[in-house]
Amino acid sequence: MGKPRTSNDQRSSDRLQALVIRKRDRVLEEAIAHDRIAIHFQPLIEPATGRIMAVEALARWDDQDSATQLFERATRGGLKERLSRFAQRKALRIAGAWAAPLSNLQLSINLLAEDLARNGYDDWLLREIAAAGLSPDRVTIEITESSLLSDPANAARRLRRLRRAGLQSAVDDFGTGYASFAYLTTLPLDTLKIDRGLVVDLVQGRRHRMVLRAMINLGRELNLKVVVEGVETAEQLALLADWGCDLYQGF
Repeated sequence: MGKPRTSNDQRSSDRLQALVIRKRDRVLEEAIAHDRIAIHFQPLIEPATGRIMAVEALARWDDQDSATQLFERATRGGLKERLSRFAQRKALRIAGAWAAPLSNLQLSINLLAEDLARNGYDDWLLREIAAAGLSPDRVTIEITESSLLSDPANAARRLRRLRRAGLQSAVDDFGTGYASFAYLTTLPLDTLKIDRGLVVDLVQGRRHRMVLRAMINLGRELNLKVVVEGVETAEQLALLADWGCDLYQGF
């Protein structure tokens, strides 16, 4: 039998593991470098009127089925933050070139936890918005709950700075985590985006209806705009319109 590993051996092993270089994803690197990542815009619609009030920018690439899979691949190749900046910059530039009536649409872009944690990110984003010719009050930044909870104090500072500059902020996939309510009164948020997981069984599930309606009421009591994701049927839409949901989007 081999000799048991000592604590020094373990620390050395951990250091070596930390130094392992990720396998480069040259195909994705080239796709980013040569502008082969597309940006699609998913509408956010007002239930009462059917008007498109905003769009969410989503990165798409032919080699992956969804933005989630694309960013998972980027993470494995050490390209996650590079892809995030690329997608944000491209979405801002496209929206900045829109003529009326599209020039009035709000634009939502997704941020990573790493974006909020990175020193100077807020300055970079504001420069990109200005370079795109967009007014900051047309831009909403979307952050997942996990991004907010990884470093709440730092996230709050960055979000406050961006809000002072005119941006709005939304918490994405609300209702999927374990501390959703903890930050609603402490962070400078403008919008709740309720996760589609609460919508799938909305029509047939009594408890789903109770929870979703309570979340919409909570958002309204806190003066937050409420967006419901994953709305795919007329029956779902009728319920949400009746409950006072501000905006909805499909999947």
